[in-house]
Amino acid sequence: MENTTNLAGDPGILAAPQTEPDRQFYFMDLCRDLVSARAMELGRPLTASVQTFGCQMNARDSEKLLGILEQIGFVPREDEEADLVLYNTCTVRDNANQRVYGRLGYVHSLKKKNPEMLIALCGCMMQEETVIEKIQKSYRFVDIIFGTHNIYKLAELLYRRLTGSSMVVDVQKEATAVVETLPVDRKYPYKSGVNIMYGCDNFCSYCIVPYVRGREHSRRPEEIIEEIKRLVDDGVIEVMLLGQNVNSYGRKLEEPISFAELLRRVEAIDGLRRIRFMTSHPKDLSDELIAVMRDSKKICRHLHLPLQSGSSRLLKLMNRHYDKEQYLALVEKIRREIPDISLTTDIIVGFPGETEEDFEDTLDVVRRVRYDSAFTFLYSKRTGTPAAAMENQIPKEVAQARFDRLLALVSQISREMSARDTGRVMEALVEGIDTQHEGLVTGRLGNNIMVHFPGTGKLIGKIVPVRLLESKGFYYMGRMEEE
Repeated sequence: MENTTNLAGDPGILAAPQTEPDRQFYFMDLCRDLVSARAMELGRPLTASVQTFGCQMNARDSEKLLGILEQIGFVPREDEEADLVLYNTCTVRDNANQRVYGRLGYVHSLKKKNPEMLIALCGCMMQEETVIEKIQKSYRFVDIIFGTHNIYKLAELLYRRLTGSSMVVDVQKEATAVVETLPVDRKYPYKSGVNIMYGCDNFCSYCIVPYVRGREHSRRPEEIIEEIKRLVDDGVIEVMLLGQNVNSYGRKLEEPISFAELLRRVEAIDGLRRIRFMTSHPKDLSDELIAVMRDSKKICRHLHLPLQSGSSRLLKLMNRHYDKEQYLALVEKIRREIPDISLTTDIIVGFPGETEEDFEDTLDVVRRVRYDSAFTFLYSKRTGTPAAAMENQIPKEVAQARFDRLLALVSQISREMSARDTGRVMEALVEGIDTQHEGLVTGRLGNNIMVHFPGTGKLIGKIVPVRLLESKGFYYMGRMEEE
């Protein structure tokens, strides 16, 4: 889908290299000249704000987008009173879409005060044709629209908008290139996400991700290792390997490789201290992966293992390819091999046709697994998915009542599980100053639980031993120990 100003005769377009990433660096240079000229007119630098909705992969994409904008000459700012505002959108649930429309209403008021302001939209929501049609009809003040498969083209699309006069729309149905060597503005200097794969082949019946992110494809392991080495050379000590289903990584490569083998290679990188990953699909979690986690000195003792429902009947309707007993057996195997593992999950309440018995099965799994925490969601109908056309959609009040019961149980168990390490000394990666308590810093344990303890900003980015003195339900208060 493409609807751009006709710039076929533009000398900038005609002279552009055809290969990536050279083409994008070329457009960054052109945009930098345009932005610099505008800044001279205004007597101040131009500012840009990237607002992120959704998952860790979107957060990583936003770091790339901001890196490109900074290379062009924009100065980042947190709020939306900027010269360029870019919304990186999510469409997993309808309320995510509604939030974006709400923000567009707000930013439109800002653009009325500053007509030169640029507004851009990208991400999963932009992969839906009905969304594009709505924006073109009702939000004509938007300047640039692009999708999940061509975020690397931001500079090129911005150049088209700056040298044209109409909305630029460039959305691809499938990825035609993976460009990972453009500038990145990492939010944290000491940790980073690393995309190891894109898309998804699972087609869970409730999920729109395969339709907006495309089919699954993995990056070559050599590229991933080189990227992580560059990050480590730049001060990163923790990486999170990202994919819609990391457990199926590498199967479609010309030389197939398992996710477990990729982890072994990542662990061998000198200077890297911690490895995290998400998300894992239970149907693909292998004995080899469990063994690698068990024996690793760097992989964090935390596994996010989405359940979605405890009902075997609903799991089949969801197209999850496992049942309740298989899931429980997998958890038992993981806990047997890695006793100190922290397990977290995703659970959907109110899936079409869910009965009280189905819901009780979910509660039963929660009681038996005893998750450290769970992301709980009310089912959100997504047009175009099989579940949206299913009969017996659950009334909102019934789903909400069940959701509240589930949340109460999850919260109770989370508090109990979080307290189990009280008194122990564990390593924490210091991530920042505690904004709620003066004189404290905040660290993240390997099991993903937070701890607050006395310290200064000099500790940020360091891994230090901390004694966990008191559990506060979902975090600890502690003190740093001598190494």
